[in-house]
Amino acid sequence: MRRLLTVLTISMILLGSFFNPALAQQPPNPIPVLLDGAPITMDSQPVILDGRTFVPFRALAEALGVNVSWDGTTQTVQADDGTNAIRLQIGSNTAYRNEAPVALDAPPLITGGRTLIPLRFFSEAFDCQVAWDGAVKITSPQRRKEMYITAFYALGDPNTSSWTNLFGVPYPDAGQGRTAQVSELALGWYSLDETGGLLTQSSQNWLRPDGWEDVLETAGQYNLKTEMVVQLADGKGALTGLLASNDAMQNSIDAIAAEAALYNGVNLDFEGLGYSQTGTALEAVRQSFNQYVDRLAQALHANGKTLTLTLQAPNSSFKGYDYQTLGRYADRIIIMAYDYGAKPEPNELVAQAAEMAIAAVPPAKLSLGVSIPSETESSLADKIAIAKRYKLGGISLWRLGLLSDQMWERLAATVTVQK
Repeated sequence: MRRLLTVLTISMILLGSFFNPALAQQPPNPIPVLLDGAPITMDSQPVILDGRTFVPFRALAEALGVNVSWDGTTQTVQADDGTNAIRLQIGSNTAYRNEAPVALDAPPLITGGRTLIPLRFFSEAFDCQVAWDGAVKITSPQRRKEMYITAFYALGDPNTSSWTNLFGVPYPDAGQGRTAQVSELALGWYSLDETGGLLTQSSQNWLRPDGWEDVLETAGQYNLKTEMVVQLADGKGALTGLLASNDAMQNSIDAIAAEAALYNGVNLDFEGLGYSQTGTALEAVRQSFNQYVDRLAQALHANGKTLTLTLQAPNSSFKGYDYQTLGRYADRIIIMAYDYGAKPEPNELVAQAAEMAIAAVPPAKLSLGVSIPSETESSLADKIAIAKRYKLGGISLWRLGLLSDQMWERLAATVTVQK
């Protein structure tokens, strides 16, 4: 009997030690935790306990867009995403998902002043998938979300026709095609000369095609809004030269505002600002662009037209865009979160661009730009998930003519289109 009591006592000691946070293994190197391919920022590191990974509760929940609450009296943590609700208590092997008890292999714990919970339970409770490949990889659920979908309509060829990809049949015939999956067409048909004159034929292939009136008429039949895209790059100083001339700026604003009568709004795609400037020169470029956008927005809004800015990402090499100020003037900003040099575009850099943008602009005003030539069906799903993770208002697709049927289907499965 005494021997049995001794064995039981030792077993209880070992069992208690098993759940002792002090014995949790801190790995020699931090464990990367990726959500939809992008790293989650955590103020404390995950730990491994008896082969199970425990992660900081709040960091993971907030990355998934889940609301979190903590009751210090009962040491109970709760999380709710509007569909699923979970409740766990420190030291308890029973958790609750939508009030149904769930047995845990190991209870949540507190270490370093942070609540850590079993990663797999939390992820599966919110319908995520978890994999291990030298890092913890979490794939968020592909729940549908209402988003504003902007699709760029530009010149292609018979195999990459924007018309056919959108309306389902070759020009001039038209059908519903994929029109239900698009909110607005950004029509890449305009540029500017050095005096601010509006061009419909430019050396950079921003060309208004024959039959352009048919595009506008058919877009209206299928309840698609339209924007005239005005594109100008600063490769040889064309853009900075325009912004340095008050007369050229005003000429372009007058011309754009007049032409905008044919459309619901304007999409301004001024690229390359701030690549070579630093210090006071960079600040001058940013201020001149701010002034231009302010004046253009006022002219458009006076006529009931909207202004979208297509801007290079805040983590790009182009620093001439003051997102915070521009976000006050524009109705929507498209983040060009691409051209990072790798294909598919690196999820961590795309997520970083979104995170930097929402620090300056309300997320509902932002759309995540996706360069379709750089993406696959699977990587497009990653980009959609990033837009959802940061609660962005929309997604922008460059361009029609390049989306495969599989890409359209992935978009339809995960996004409800805002019209």
